[in-house]
Amino acid sequence: MKELLRDNIANLVPYSCARNDFKGEASVYLDANENWQEFVKGEGRNRYPDPLCTALRKKIELVMGLGFEHTVIGNGSDEIIDNLIRMFCTPRKDKVLLMPPTYGAYRVFCDINDVKVVAVPLTAEFGIDFPSLKEYLAKEKSNRDEGSCKLLFICSPNNPSGNAFSLPEIQEVASLFEGITVIDEAYFDFNRYPSAVTLLEKNPNMVVLRTLSKSWALANARIGILVASLELCQVMRSMKYPYNISGPAQELAIQDLDDISAVRKGTAEILKERPVMASALKTVACVKKVYPSDANFFLVKVSDANALYQYLKGKGIIVRNRTKELNCENCLRITIGSALENKTLLQALKEWDNE
Repeated sequence: MKELLRDNIANLVPYSCARNDFKGEASVYLDANENWQEFVKGEGRNRYPDPLCTALRKKIELVMGLGFEHTVIGNGSDEIIDNLIRMFCTPRKDKVLLMPPTYGAYRVFCDINDVKVVAVPLTAEFGIDFPSLKEYLAKEKSNRDEGSCKLLFICSPNNPSGNAFSLPEIQEVASLFEGITVIDEAYFDFNRYPSAVTLLEKNPNMVVLRTLSKSWALANARIGILVASLELCQVMRSMKYPYNISGPAQELAIQDLDDISAVRKGTAEILKERPVMASALKTVACVKKVYPSDANFFLVKVSDANALYQYLKGKGIIVRNRTKELNCENCLRITIGSALENKTLLQALKEWDNE
């Protein structure tokens, strides 16, 4: 990992915020230039939050089984993705490998950081194209003077296609790739496979991303979780923003993790609704194909995605138009909503067919 890091990051002297210099409880805090007055109700709103999210990470270890020392909390997974690119990729030199169609933010953050994106597309049915991947990586080894491919992102379950990849598939990718393999498990709790976290011990150059935004229903708090080796976590902590997670967000996350029974019940309801919704969609004339899903959404091929998207928007129903993505022509991505939301969508689709 240290060989893959950018030199400036490997040699970084991190900013040490006030709360990093002191551990424990005190009666007088005069170190961080905070206002001693509280104008907003709520304990400690006038104080800076814990920069290491200690209580939250301990709760994550207890509830989710993700080791305390092996986690870093990000302002959503997006902050973590951006930081990974900045940690390892030198602008205008290094590269990031994507397997489209996939989560669009990977490319956006590469563009922001002036890092080149190379692609080995998934197959037409959204599987990993191992022959093409092996061919590309073989060429990569012989062209190091053109810059190194430092990161490879695997979204599993994948967005927008909805399918997950098995652990043997993920392990094979990590074995082939000499850089940092990042497994984005945002939709993990909806899928049938074990977590890639189980592969970390044998793969020190692997990173797993989790979030409280999806199955944990806490998208508003922006809690992303990096799970990685001790060394990589240490570097991430040294270069992230000092107080990247607000105190109220940390408190909300802890409350959410305390109510795991409600979360499990909610996830079970979505999983129960998934095959029902898939069957219902297949009865609609404008729907040409519903792709199998391991997530809380479907990729749905329709007769005219652009026109149907505008029609639904006019009725106040917002879905995601993915028709411009590779192998997603005339496809909409549709989240599994409440029973009422799903019924409203299906009724609108049938009305579209009858117009």
